[in-house]
Amino acid sequence: MRERIRILIADDHAVVRKGLVMVLRLESDFEVIGEAENGRQAVEMARALQPDLIILDLKMPHMGDMTVQMLRTLVPHARIMILTGAELTEEALDILAAGVDGYVLKDVAPDELAHAIRAVAQGEAYLHPAVARRLLNRMSTEPQTPPTHVSLTPRELEILRWMATPATYREIAEKLYISESTVRSHAKRILSKLGQPNRAQAVLAAVRAGLIELPE
Repeated sequence: MRERIRILIADDHAVVRKGLVMVLRLESDFEVIGEAENGRQAVEMARALQPDLIILDLKMPHMGDMTVQMLRTLVPHARIMILTGAELTEEALDILAAGVDGYVLKDVAPDELAHAIRAVAQGEAYLHPAVARRLLNRMSTEPQTPPTHVSLTPRELEILRWMATPATYREIAEKLYISESTVRSHAKRILSKLGQPNRAQAVLAAVRAGLIELPE
């Protein structure tokens, strides 16, 4: 039996919060421990409840990159996932840069949301390819300094391509008939070679450098 993931939901729309609660409670390994209606309340509740994972709406009162930074300071062990229907704006880019672990659109299917939550809870940054593509399009007009002289082995390139999909490290291991620890070791080397802090940023850097393409 999977260990339960304790989740705090923050969204200023009560109907959305209740709908999320209903969906997440269908998963036996999810436990919703609190609901916040703005960024400030999310910080207060996170400090009191110490959740494993915090789901934040991007567009709600008192929400910004400082909210993420405060959560990182007060509950450093908690994973942070943005769940939003908003377009990628400069504010969204600031919040991504502040260190969120996942960015998912609200039109995501329930099973994919559950998949993303588990991936983020396991310590894997989750940036859906559709979001990554929109982010890359927005970044295309900005000065870029992609990594140069990056030399990846054929196996590392193979795993990097899989890292650009929603597959977890466990699922990548199953696809390639290798152990999860081996995948994680390769991923760690890939992040080091690309000079990136997490999986999502590594994928974005690799696409900008022309090493891989995002899947359709």
